[in-house]
Amino acid sequence: MAGGTARLRVPVGEDADRWITRTGCRRVLFVVHNVTSATRLLDVLPLFHSDVRVQMFATCTGSSPFLAGVPELLARAGLPVLPWEQAKDTDFDLVVSASYGGELGSLRGKLTVLSHGTGYNKRLATPNHRTTEPPNHRTTEPPNHRTTEPPVFGLAPDWLLEDGRPLATATVLSHPEQLDRLRSACPEAAPTAVLAGDPCYDRILAALPQRDRFRRALGVGPGQRLIVVSSTWASRSLFGGDPAGGADEPGAADLLPWLLSRLASELPADEYRTAAVLHPNIWYGHGPGQVQAWLDSARRAGLEAIPPLDGWRQALIAADCVLGDHSSVTYYAASIGIPVVLGAFPQEDLDPRSPVAALGRTAPRLLRRGSLRAQIDRAIDAHHPDRYKALAEQTSSSPGESAVLLRRLFYDLMGIPEPEAHPALLDPLPLPPYTPTRVTAPIRVLVRQLSADPPELAVTRYAVVGDAPDPDPARDPAGPAGTAYTAHSAADEETRETGRLSVADVVVRRAAEDDARLGPPAAWASEALDRYPYCGLVAYVDGPDRCVVRTREGDLVRLSAATDPDGRPDLCDPAVYASALHAWLTDGHTLDAALPAITVRTGTAAHHVTVEPLPQPPPAPPSAGSHASDWASSARSRSAPIRSPFSS
Repeated sequence: MAGGTARLRVPVGEDADRWITRTGCRRVLFVVHNVTSATRLLDVLPLFHSDVRVQMFATCTGSSPFLAGVPELLARAGLPVLPWEQAKDTDFDLVVSASYGGELGSLRGKLTVLSHGTGYNKRLATPNHRTTEPPNHRTTEPPNHRTTEPPVFGLAPDWLLEDGRPLATATVLSHPEQLDRLRSACPEAAPTAVLAGDPCYDRILAALPQRDRFRRALGVGPGQRLIVVSSTWASRSLFGGDPAGGADEPGAADLLPWLLSRLASELPADEYRTAAVLHPNIWYGHGPGQVQAWLDSARRAGLEAIPPLDGWRQALIAADCVLGDHSSVTYYAASIGIPVVLGAFPQEDLDPRSPVAALGRTAPRLLRRGSLRAQIDRAIDAHHPDRYKALAEQTSSSPGESAVLLRRLFYDLMGIPEPEAHPALLDPLPLPPYTPTRVTAPIRVLVRQLSADPPELAVTRYAVVGDAPDPDPARDPAGPAGTAYTAHSAADEETRETGRLSVADVVVRRAAEDDARLGPPAAWASEALDRYPYCGLVAYVDGPDRCVVRTREGDLVRLSAATDPDGRPDLCDPAVYASALHAWLTDGHTLDAALPAITVRTGTAAHHVTVEPLPQPPPAPPSAGSHASDWASSARSRSAPIRSPFSS
């Protein structure tokens, strides 16, 4: 990307004046190192909107090892992209970068450098500084005088100076504590410091009132808890799995496989929603396909992998708990009052005077020797919103004001007045698309009857991943000790474990009611019962709060949840209602006894479900060669309804 790309002829180039429409514009260049730094540049892009005096450009230094995803991001931004060599040959009024690296000193323009995280916290070796021995963590010697430790990225001469002079015209900091550390580490660069807040944090703060909407977008209903797994990059991150990350006992093995498996096996699918927010360097360093492959089992158990560019801030706002590490995402979560549990935290990789290091000395650690669910619930239940108030105050000294401060800085450097008719504003965080929980792994369903008149049942579902054993109904933590449970298995018709379909008690299909490939629901249900002879009930989910079920006895029923008190659809997976009805019928009750409604409980949430018999469609003519259908019909005529050998 740094070379080999054709030079632009418009809006800059040797004969650009012949072709451009707007002349005399101030030129602003955004310098992209990788996707991570580009996200902060995208934050501030709107500060130049509506100003016809400004022409924006983008370029990539080509110096980062993480270049994947950059072309797509630049194309999405829609700015003219200059090859790096042409960028160095072009005059600009302002150059904005959110990282160091590359030949920034060769650019012709006033350079402003922003942080692309919560300030400057991590130590990172440079070509001029290599760590040759592990640091002695018991020493009291000031860390900046230690020759064995890498400098703090963004606050040390290794990054800030070129030929002994500051590289940047303006070094943007979000809080005075960063200025104190800058003065200590690199006094030569201190005069370039400008306190201008944190635009990423401000966008989060402005969107906090949208929390309930973000939760619904992620399919989180009343009574559910959203657990976000957050990881920065590198081997000692939570996703990296290096035991030196320091979250567990010394010498412990990789925590990540344990965590991903426990998210499925310990957290009931209808009481918890899980999502992963991973650093872009993980996505683009290893490849999105590889990351998705690593998360495959967890995703089939319901984990939502948040894309690296869109949605991570919304997920953070919506979260009930963040399982994280020394990332900026974890720190942002603590700053807005979200409980955090640290799954990895290599203190030696951080400036001990930084706020992120202080979080590591304060927040609880995740331990594999205990129950994951118990640790999560304890962190949530014992949390006070002001627990990290002191740390939150160090996120920005000017919360909500970064747009005003940054635009003032940018226009002062360009030497033109700010546009009076257009206030300095950042883009609001968009509402993500609706992504309901989708579990395609086999499900073990535990049901206990709370009342027969009126019908009320408690349902607890667990995804069964890999070789993990099915949950034991006698040990289900959802109900009181000694409570009698019944258990059955359920499977999505699109499950990868196709062998489970032949023995599942409940088979589920999700599609629109008018999907011509499958519907109408009654037709699919009839075919499915023939296709899966051990199945006692099938369910066609055709809406966020409803499904059509057919029993082995031939009854066709619509199950519909009552709306929430605010009139919105109940977000519980309708397959839960199908399992509740199946348990009701197999326990010896009649369908008539379930009319007109049943109550289904998942954790602390109660779902009032209408049970509506539907008219029977005319029988379909037999299809040629339908041997499976003929066999199933013959089996039903010879005996009672066929039961799965896995039922209890």
